[in-house]
Amino acid sequence: MTHSDEARGRKIAFLVLALLACIWGYNWVVMKIALAYAPPFTFAAMRTGGAALFLFGLLAAFGKPMRPPVIGRMLLLALFQTTIFVSLATLAVYIGDPGKSAILAFTMPFWVLIFAAPVLGERITRGKAIAGGLGLAGVILILSPWTAHQHSLGLVLALGAGFDWAIAVMIAKKIPVRGTWSLLSLNAWQALVGAVPLAILALALPAASIHWTTPFILALAYNMALGTGLAWFMWLFILSRLPASVSGLSSLIIPVIGILADWAQLGERPGPWESAGAITLIAGLGLIAWNQRRGKL
Repeated sequence: MTHSDEARGRKIAFLVLALLACIWGYNWVVMKIALAYAPPFTFAAMRTGGAALFLFGLLAAFGKPMRPPVIGRMLLLALFQTTIFVSLATLAVYIGDPGKSAILAFTMPFWVLIFAAPVLGERITRGKAIAGGLGLAGVILILSPWTAHQHSLGLVLALGAGFDWAIAVMIAKKIPVRGTWSLLSLNAWQALVGAVPLAILALALPAASIHWTTPFILALAYNMALGTGLAWFMWLFILSRLPASVSGLSSLIIPVIGILADWAQLGERPGPWESAGAITLIAGLGLIAWNQRRGKL
């Protein structure tokens, strides 16, 4: 791949990331809506299993092979990216509010910064370190630990989701993929395999029945096709084009969108500390974009 091809690939990856930010940012609100009508593990299993069927349908429609790539690492990715992450994120939203759950889940970039150097050999530049510091400051301001919090268990679960997601990023970066369709196949299989433990938990744990309302059906469809199926494929595409640390730090715009959507639709108005934190996060993102444009990331 020539330098111009690599630069073009990075630009496409950032455009995909902008679209992904809108899909995932709003999905935290969509999840909260869906969980008003279905138990957490039931919704999680339906979301991930439906996403797998959606992706396999795309592969079949275009006549592409469906064999799973790199089975061992795919199983690990399914465990961390689908089973554990979706479980923790879903429970966090079920217990707490979508905005703060999104923020804590997106502590992922800071864990990635720590892991990327020893695991992937990525150099932590001054730009990354400053952007990471701004991001961490933004998260602290949004969480404002000096104030009283309700639903502390939900915050812990969301933080665990962020740590787990960073592990999934390390696994994904170690999986060789050859082209877009191979990436789509990988995502379909990891979603399907990861959904199995979720389905077992949904069947084993006592829970209320699903209320099949129009809002639930629309929220479930959004999660199957966009929030899980397409979004995870887009995320793996971004990881295949950008360094893990850059991908992670750039994704910090997603919880900002989540907070704004939570405010606009569910009435969870951000306080002064949350607003200051969102501005700080955006400053970190601006630094990433500036350094990326100058070729310093």
